[in-house]
Amino acid sequence: MKQYLDLVADVIKRGSLQSNRTGIKTISLPGAMLRFDLQEGFPAITTRKLAFKSAIGEMVGFLRGVNNAAEFRALGCKVWDQNANENSQWLDNPFRKGADDLGEIYGVQWRQWPAYKRIALSNPAAIELALSKGYTQIAQAEEDGEAYVVLYKAIDQIRQCVDTIINDPGSRRILFHGWNCAQLDEMALPPCHLLYQFHPNPETKEISLTLYIRSNDLGLGTPFNLTEGAALLSLIGRLTGYTPRWFTYFIGDAHVYENHLSMLTEQLDREPLPAPRLVISDRVPEFAKTGVYQPEWLELIEPSDFWLEGYEHHAPMTAPMAV
Repeated sequence: MKQYLDLVADVIKRGSLQSNRTGIKTISLPGAMLRFDLQEGFPAITTRKLAFKSAIGEMVGFLRGVNNAAEFRALGCKVWDQNANENSQWLDNPFRKGADDLGEIYGVQWRQWPAYKRIALSNPAAIELALSKGYTQIAQAEEDGEAYVVLYKAIDQIRQCVDTIINDPGSRRILFHGWNCAQLDEMALPPCHLLYQFHPNPETKEISLTLYIRSNDLGLGTPFNLTEGAALLSLIGRLTGYTPRWFTYFIGDAHVYENHLSMLTEQLDREPLPAPRLVISDRVPEFAKTGVYQPEWLELIEPSDFWLEGYEHHAPMTAPMAV
């Protein structure tokens, strides 16, 4: 994880002080990239203890489409508690349904992206095509003298990705994202890690992942999101018969919160330790061994199915999360 520490040092050295919605200023630098070869180890931070169980719990929650802080807590992840119940903007939002509600966040968009089609009634072929693809007609109306129908479908982006890896691995369109412009006002927090693209290579039987994050808190967010991304890539590889390889991590706004400076400065003085290895439980099927495609395991996995082998780290450190 030396490249992570190099990025932290670069942002502190060359970034500029900025105000933001949290009220805590950041030192920010636009545009950053990290790249990890998962065959050389798992990208776990070692200059302090990684909140591995919490990060995996969040990933599992996202894969289940969880939108409630209580359900995340049950999975061992408490990072959503403040955004659900202490974020003043969300507390005043009429879309909030009550305590612990998070709205239409990450997992909802990943697994149930709300898709609508408005088609002129005079175009029955297009209507029939949409119906054949699983859309349901939910309304009929008229505007400016033209009658039209509205059709709806919840799109499972993750399932589409793994299906495509199996059926059309040469595609360069295997991606999903969470930035649903129509529902940003229905979320406790708009997505930060918002675009994931998988790159399977049928020749080498390796699969890679490119992740774009619009805004990343280097102190707490980056180690957490690196864990989730690398674990997700490893899981998808296991379910589709590919070996996880390159994990490329792009950041739009890379920043350090002022109240994280002391924690990060101390970490810069610590020597990184060897990368651990991610282990996935034997109960999770390996397509490469069974030849049986079982995508239902996207929902069946548990946080306990993942652990790190050979993980050594320096003394734990804590810092407040900005909300």
